[in-house]
Amino acid sequence: MPAAGSTARHAGIAVSIAEWIDNSIRRTPDRIATGTADGRMRVSYRQLHELVRALAGQLAESGIARTGPIGLYCDNSPEFVITLLGAWSAGAAVVPIDPQLIAAEVEARLTAVNASAVVLPRRLRDFYPADPGAPSAFMVEIDAAGNDVTLAGIRDGRGQAASAARSRSARSPEATDLALLLFTTGSTGTPKIVPLTHGNLGASVAGIVSTYHLGPDDATLVIMPLFHGHGLVAGLLATLASNGAAYLPSTGRFSAHLFWDEIASSRVTWYTAVPTVHQILLARAGTDYPADTPPALRFIRSSSAPLAQEVLTSTQEHFGAPMIPAYGMTETAHQAASNPLPADGISKAASVGMATGLDIRISTTGGAAAAAGETGEVCVRGPALTSGYLNDPHATTEAFRGGWFRTGDLGHVDSAGYLFLSGRIKDMINRGGEKIAPLSVEAALLSDPAVQEALAFPAPDAKYGEQVNAAVILQPGRRATQTELQQHCRSLLSAFEIPVKIYFLDQFPRTAKGDADRRALAATLASD
Repeated sequence: MPAAGSTARHAGIAVSIAEWIDNSIRRTPDRIATGTADGRMRVSYRQLHELVRALAGQLAESGIARTGPIGLYCDNSPEFVITLLGAWSAGAAVVPIDPQLIAAEVEARLTAVNASAVVLPRRLRDFYPADPGAPSAFMVEIDAAGNDVTLAGIRDGRGQAASAARSRSARSPEATDLALLLFTTGSTGTPKIVPLTHGNLGASVAGIVSTYHLGPDDATLVIMPLFHGHGLVAGLLATLASNGAAYLPSTGRFSAHLFWDEIASSRVTWYTAVPTVHQILLARAGTDYPADTPPALRFIRSSSAPLAQEVLTSTQEHFGAPMIPAYGMTETAHQAASNPLPADGISKAASVGMATGLDIRISTTGGAAAAAGETGEVCVRGPALTSGYLNDPHATTEAFRGGWFRTGDLGHVDSAGYLFLSGRIKDMINRGGEKIAPLSVEAALLSDPAVQEALAFPAPDAKYGEQVNAAVILQPGRRATQTELQQHCRSLLSAFEIPVKIYFLDQFPRTAKGDADRRALAATLASD
């Protein structure tokens, strides 16, 4: 049964993401589509169209476009954007690869998807870690001023030079065509491979554009990695689909030092990031934020990890824009729910909002639909949802039941349709039968002014099986002791929820998206 708050827009609709972008090119050919935030490169929608057509022809003539997915080894740069769209126009699916992965991980991912070739920008050529038996490698170079893009063969799969002829042929992908193969973050073990169609992406983008009223007057700085759905779908594709400008960091990745200068120079109206990035920006606000000439931000979006109330409130106070928590996952082509903008309704700070283009239901342990306010597993379905994992029937059978995807998240939906998350089912701490949500412990710790970041996790205990431990990073210049933080938690948590031990660290291990990695931290501390 669809939960309250799910939208009707998704019923029977399958619009290709390529259609969205084609419409943007026709409507606003002379507006900026993308470029670097330092002004080094600016690409209009008309130029984007020409560059994409040129590269699509070269990919087709090279013979790689129809032989399998194309790996894209690239950071957040114009080369990523042009190659992604060019590959789609040539009829190929794309596998974005994190350029910071070690050689073994890169090769394992390319092998897992049977990639036919890899495309990378010239400046990353020496960093591409491939042996002679790896897929053919091609180098892409963009001359935006001359409306020219060049695809040059570095070597083929046997170590010989490859070549690419030029052509102008291209086609628009259908909604059912495969667009992306994305890897999950792998927090529960080996990353799974999520195939997403052009229709999946189009449905997700429709929800994002509608929720935030994105349009041609909007610009964003895409600081989240483009090899994950957050930056790729919410930052890049939703912006291009709405005729906006998607600027890319001058360094190819998020830089706290350059962030506000790039926001100002690009006249950004909104940005999206994980809570860790918001915390970093807050910690540096006193020295970096241009308070005398503040940017005109419509809103700030947070997704991909739980957002603490303190971070939400402080961000709004310091940066003068509403903070909008959202919820999504790779399997739903990123966004599944979001709070509304202030003009559209009530934004409930403790909630991740209402469904955007999907149905959301809460399932009890017996599989029945939970009542409003009843906690259970969050399940979703709709046109943005992948049909299953690539080459993994067991994982697909476990996660997809009767058209619903079991997210592994615990939560409840209130009578108004707002979704509230309690944490990951596998992260719950079981202390002698008492189930403790790490998010609750972290929220209590984060409410102390001395704490910048917090992670709670289970530790083995001879009496209770597990006990609560936590680690914190303190605010610059602040001090606190374990006893002081435990005392602070006493008015906010039950006695059994208060961390028995608190570690004081300078940094946390991070996932590729920049989230604090709870399980890696627990494993590291346990080994120490």
